Amino acid sequence: METVLKQKKQMIYLPLIVLMFTQIGTSGDNAVLSVATNALISALHASMNDIQLANMVYSLCAGAFMVAGGMLGIIIGIGSVIAIVSIGDTMRGLFSDLYKDVGITQAYISIGYWVDDVRQSDYFTLDEMERAKEAFKDQVAYIDSSAYTSSDAEYKRTKIKFDYQGIDYNYQDVQPVNVVYGRYLNEGDILGRRKNVVMDTKSAQMLFGTENAVGRSFRTTLYGSTDDFTVVGVYRKEVNAFQALMMGNSDDKGSAFIPYTLLTWPNDYFYQLHVYAKDDVNLDQFFSQFKAYAAKMHGRQPEDMYMYTAMQEMTSVDSMMGSLSMAVGGIAAISLMVGGIGIMNIMLVSVTERTREIGIRKALGARTRDVLIQFLTESAILSACGGIIGVILGVGTVSLGGFLLGFAVVIKPGVIVVAVSFSAVVGIFFGLYPASKAAKADPIDALRYE
Repeated sequence: METVLKQKKQMIYLPLIVLMFTQIGTSGDNAVLSVATNALISALHASMNDIQLANMVYSLCAGAFMVAGGMLGIIIGIGSVIAIVSIGDTMRGLFSDLYKDVGITQAYISIGYWVDDVRQSDYFTLDEMERAKEAFKDQVAYIDSSAYTSSDAEYKRTKIKFDYQGIDYNYQDVQPVNVVYGRYLNEGDILGRRKNVVMDTKSAQMLFGTENAVGRSFRTTLYGSTDDFTVVGVYRKEVNAFQALMMGNSDDKGSAFIPYTLLTWPNDYFYQLHVYAKDDVNLDQFFSQFKAYAAKMHGRQPEDMYMYTAMQEMTSVDSMMGSLSMAVGGIAAISLMVGGIGIMNIMLVSVTERTREIGIRKALGARTRDVLIQFLTESAILSACGGIIGVILGVGTVSLGGFLLGFAVVIKPGVIVVAVSFSAVVGIFFGLYPASKAAKADPIDALRYE
């Protein structure tokens, strides 16, 4: 018998849940619901205590869901803004670190692609490069011929596509390399045009089946000439998750450093110069002077020369990321306006339900200002709570994403403070009308309100 009664009491709440979800947010008046609920529970032969408990549970749940629904826009808006701004700051920081790793003082200079009458004298020579190095010895940290090529590397039955970068012996001064086996390229390798290479551990493993490939040789073809090349050093390439993502999938391709003099042979002409300025140099001034020098060297005007700098690209990327963050953040901020309207609806419902309370307070001496401040405070607190939840949601989402991707996310405390403060301001703004309505209520009419 007790089991049957217990099951019957449990069944009371099943139809109540349906009623609750159909009635939530429609109005602040529970009269219609109470009649429906009482009739429903009476039909189930419930006791008066059960009826009172069920109505109380409903009122609490309905109120909670109405508040949650009104705060939802604030939560989504604040969470989205926090997440978007943090992602933007994180990406900008990652790009900045990436450019610092590759060198923000570097630049490439060549004859402009828009020049129609390009002649052989517009190309650089090794002698001109040495003269430029001497002319700017106090400002230039490194200079080479910007030589790159790709070719197949063959070792026994293994054939792998390799990317070769031509470098000078002091390239390690601007791009430190962690050599784990053997040595780096030296001045003798460069001047003697020796067929020596330094490759990374992954490339050595793919080609030779071992990381320590020092002393081993492979065949490759450069500019139509096939020769044997010897590995004199192996380095370990350290990249973070973001750098690996930017470099894309290159698991099937090897890479190696070779003397740049091998890639200018046989005529020693090359299209562009690759230069690194020293860290303490005024980059704008240096690049302008170097561009004018290269133009004069070839009998050209500075505007005929094309100079591409890492600083320009970094500035462009940073500006693009900032603009994108602002645009998307502005779109997300629309949710705050929607949330503000939800807060206003909640406060209007609250004013309606508490009409008699307002009348009693005013009858006891409460001033119009007191009632206004009360409801504005409630609105601000409600909105700020939504903002805090949104901050937790946004920070949690970004942090989780950064953890899964292996990135260190950037979350500025100032953004959080501004977001929560802004949400409170939104609550005050949209709470003005309900608060004003409550403050202006006539105490006599309010006391008569049923």
